Amino acid sequence: MVKNIRIAVAGLGTVGIGLLKLLQRRHAYFRTALGLSFHVVGVSARDRTKDRGIDLSDVAWFDDPVRLAQADGIDVVVELIGGEDGVAKATVEAAIGAGRSVVTANKALLARHGVALAKKAETRGVSLGFEAAVAGGIPVIKTMREALGGNDVSRVYGILNGTCNFILTKMQEEGRPFEDVLAEAQALGYAEADPTFDVGGHDTAHKLALLTSLAFGTRADFDQIELEGIQRITPADIEAADQLGYRIKLLGVAERTDHGIEQRVHPAMVAKHSAIAEVSGVTNAVALNGDAVGDLLLVGPGAGAGATASAVMGDLLDAARGHAFAPFILPAGELGLAERAAEGTHRGAFYVRMSVFDRPGVMATICGCMADEDVSLESIVQRRPASVLPGTSATPEPGSQTSLVLITHGTIESRLRRAIAAIEASGDIMAEAAQIIRIEQL
Repeated sequence: MVKNIRIAVAGLGTVGIGLLKLLQRRHAYFRTALGLSFHVVGVSARDRTKDRGIDLSDVAWFDDPVRLAQADGIDVVVELIGGEDGVAKATVEAAIGAGRSVVTANKALLARHGVALAKKAETRGVSLGFEAAVAGGIPVIKTMREALGGNDVSRVYGILNGTCNFILTKMQEEGRPFEDVLAEAQALGYAEADPTFDVGGHDTAHKLALLTSLAFGTRADFDQIELEGIQRITPADIEAADQLGYRIKLLGVAERTDHGIEQRVHPAMVAKHSAIAEVSGVTNAVALNGDAVGDLLLVGPGAGAGATASAVMGDLLDAARGHAFAPFILPAGELGLAERAAEGTHRGAFYVRMSVFDRPGVMATICGCMADEDVSLESIVQRRPASVLPGTSATPEPGSQTSLVLITHGTIESRLRRAIAAIEASGDIMAEAAQIIRIEQL
């Protein structure tokens, strides 16, 4: 016997159209192999007249997605509008209130309101699926929710934004500056006209908030995440990382420590020989450390019509089968507040690049300030401009700027930052703010 599933789709952008095409292409398979027949009975989008390359003449059109979510004859509502509040939130709430399961790709909405929405879905006995909200086509949420129940997860981290990974990969491979590669990413459609949401780390942080909740049984809380983007990464940093045996990646990291749960998004140096260092271009990767399974790495496309529609389809299949999982593994009422690790308590090695004035006593001041904060230095390398390298005719002028690269041994981040603040306050030593990049041992 074939079970008919009536679907409403709110939002007909790249992912929405990708989903409709997938449903058409796989309709016969779903029907014959799974006994499921999916029918799109209603859609909502801003422009009815736009040519989307698919026939919607037999589908009911709603200008208001909230009315679509409340309409009769619907089993599952797919929300692909986006945005953490406004019409997207109202649409999801209306669907759950009407007793419909919901599938969404909206990480911003869930990072802000996920617990409240999960509680409403559990009360109504409907599912709230959001596989497509994290890492595109990588089935990381299903893996964490269903396959890793026997594990105590100690850390989850990854490359969660393809735009940033594309930019850093291009900078590494071609030696080009950030602004130049960003312009290319915008021309290719990988970055928006206003790229702040991506390159500032906000997109990664929304996804990390959801992964933290799933990994540690805590409430998703975007505001607890330490956030730093990639805007200050320079070709000098990329080159230094390469010479030191590292690649620079924007990572989202959630880790249980003795002083609480660290949640941080920032550029990080990762060893060239590590698997995550080899993840290039717009590809995403999510890694987990479980006490039973050990280290697990999931790699795949982080965006795109097909990959994201694939993740949405996985949730639709669960909803069609009546699998109403607790969205965040634990019931919403049992999700606790994360015991947040205080900012600056992270312990690890660091890369520090300083542009300093080459004068007597500068090195002594730097080493003295580091020693005062009990920061041990593994190495100090002076990197002169190419015009004054050995073998050239030019010589450095007294007091000219020079670049120092410092690598620390494992230390507490707050101590390092206090040492650098003391160096900056000690006089006319630094020509610009220091660059600090964490070195992640993965």
